Amino acid sequence: MITELRAQNFKSWQDTGMLKFAPLTGFFGANSSGKTSILQVLLMLMQTVESPDRNRVLHFGDDRSLVDFGTFQDLLYTHKTDLTLALDVSWKLSKPSSVIRVPFRFRFSNLTFHTEIREENNRILVERFHYATDRNAFGMKRVIKNKKSGRNQYELIHGDFQAIRNPGRPWNLPPPVKCYGFPDEVSGYYQNLGFLSDFVLAFENLCSDITYLGPLREYPRRSYIWSGERPQDVGLSGEEAIPALLAARAEGLTSPRLVNVNRSHKPIEHRILEWLQKMELIDSFSLEPIAENRKDYEFRVKKSPNSSEVLITDVGFGVSQLLPVLVLCYYVPENSTIILEQPEIHLHPKVQSDLADVLIDVVKNRNVQIILESHSEHLLLRLMRRIAEEQISADDTSLYFCQIHDSTSEIERLNMDAYGNISNWPQDFFGDSTGELVEKTKAEMQRRKVIE
Repeated sequence: MITELRAQNFKSWQDTGMLKFAPLTGFFGANSSGKTSILQVLLMLMQTVESPDRNRVLHFGDDRSLVDFGTFQDLLYTHKTDLTLALDVSWKLSKPSSVIRVPFRFRFSNLTFHTEIREENNRILVERFHYATDRNAFGMKRVIKNKKSGRNQYELIHGDFQAIRNPGRPWNLPPPVKCYGFPDEVSGYYQNLGFLSDFVLAFENLCSDITYLGPLREYPRRSYIWSGERPQDVGLSGEEAIPALLAARAEGLTSPRLVNVNRSHKPIEHRILEWLQKMELIDSFSLEPIAENRKDYEFRVKKSPNSSEVLITDVGFGVSQLLPVLVLCYYVPENSTIILEQPEIHLHPKVQSDLADVLIDVVKNRNVQIILESHSEHLLLRLMRRIAEEQISADDTSLYFCQIHDSTSEIERLNMDAYGNISNWPQDFFGDSTGELVEKTKAEMQRRKVIE
């Protein structure tokens, strides 16, 4: 689980400060206030890890990636190329890792990754990176450039740990792998640093455990093709939601039932149906092939017990927009992290409120971390209510409000007590509903005076 995040000189953020993350972390605020940029830090690291190019410091994106920043200059704060991009991510490992090397041994369950990146002579360079445990920090930093060879030189960061060189000439280290990895030469030059690959693997596992669902979900189809494959997730726009649901059925994936006191496990389809019924969107649904031995499937729904079954394309837009969110929440493995961008789009206010209950259930009962960006007052108010009702602890939530002044984003953590009260509620957080009512009353009184 991600526990902290910090970005410096990233897009509209000069410095986010160290942001504390919780099992349920939410970012609220006006449009273009920097909320999405915070999520994009993680997405950029994800696609960098997934990139096959070991020499690419950061993968800024293309038309097939999670995000596309253009160039390094495009993502820098104020677009000044003399600035250094600095990123920090801290996380708790799902299982503590042991480093066992004679004559020492230590265990770590929390890690912090830090990297500094800058542009020099039209080249993107890693100034330094390191992994920090509660005992030490290990990484690499750039030193004086070798003018003769034209290559950058790096030296190891190992704190007070005694790194033992292998006999022979003390060769200089080549640049890091991407922005986070040790080159193979480290284990070749040193006798006792083989464990450094454990840190890199832990970081790559963190990124591979993150899934993302964008704000604009795909339109429903009249039929879906499934050939037996198992999607990794539901896709950036929810386009793989139905194949994922079919794969879950084939594998017998289950989840605790919402209404069952003893939390007996039922197929994921049952779990999703329970939520759709609770939200009063549909009475039932079916997902079956068009004909025997066909790979084309139809998703049909019944609005009420006595209504006819119709295709998902023939009912309101809300079901098709919500379905990828529900499938993703119960399809990903436990200990995953889900990033949701505006999951409330196209949903009725009541359903937006109920969506908060979905997120709480997933966080509590599936051990899945949720990070979301939202504009939904209804979702937030339900979350506050559930904290007051002790359905979730305030300590398990971390909520932030973003705003922008003079082209620089600013962020404030919402101080929420054990009863769900927010002591630092921002002005015009979700618009000025009270002000609208006051102005409406003034207009009404003015009109009545004219009539009289």
